Amino acid sequence: MPHDTSPIQEFWNTAAAEFDAENDHGLRDPVTRTAWARRLASWAPSAPGDPLDALDAGCGTGSLSLLLAELGHRVTGVDLAPAMVRLAEAKLAAAGLPGRFLTGDAGRPPLGDQAFDVVLARHVVWTLPDPAAALRDWTGRLRPGGTLILVEGRWAAAGPVTAYVDGAEPLPWDGGVRAADLVDAVRPLVAELRVEDLTGEPELWGRAVDDERYALVATV
Repeated sequence: MPHDTSPIQEFWNTAAAEFDAENDHGLRDPVTRTAWARRLASWAPSAPGDPLDALDAGCGTGSLSLLLAELGHRVTGVDLAPAMVRLAEAKLAAAGLPGRFLTGDAGRPPLGDQAFDVVLARHVVWTLPDPAAALRDWTGRLRPGGTLILVEGRWAAAGPVTAYVDGAEPLPWDGGVRAADLVDAVRPLVAELRVEDLTGEPELWGRAVDDERYALVATV
């Protein structure tokens, strides 16, 4: 049965105006921006003149989409919140870089059977009513040898599973998802995977963090 995503959409629409104020969202600090650019280049490498088709699922205001475009990749971003999509479009336009952005459910991107070389989702899996379905969708969109990049964590303030948005149903991974649990969910869908610990890298977050943060990088 489809989930009612309207309360979640409203929440992120409201959050859009101030979203980039967080250091790791807006990437306005050159140190933070460089750290994310370096990570993306390592997770989604390509030869010069050989761009990849990249899907940024739950793209938010497009900060990582912009970095992917700067690496030369062809970027498609999807976000549930129209306000986020508008900001992402403006961000790439201001940089003079191409990018396609669509409003839609990141877990079920409105892209038909379009395939990609890279699917990226940062801090998105935990927000989804049906993360298992999203993981199947994303891995199913990858071309042979394609890469799934999931940047996730289990936040220090996380408590019992509840609804993080009033009016929405409780989410399976509200408050984040531990690496071991995400590995168990992704492993049957991919050929190989690895987990990179990001907790001890304050330059990525603009501050020191002590909760669990990591990237799961998998190939199909």
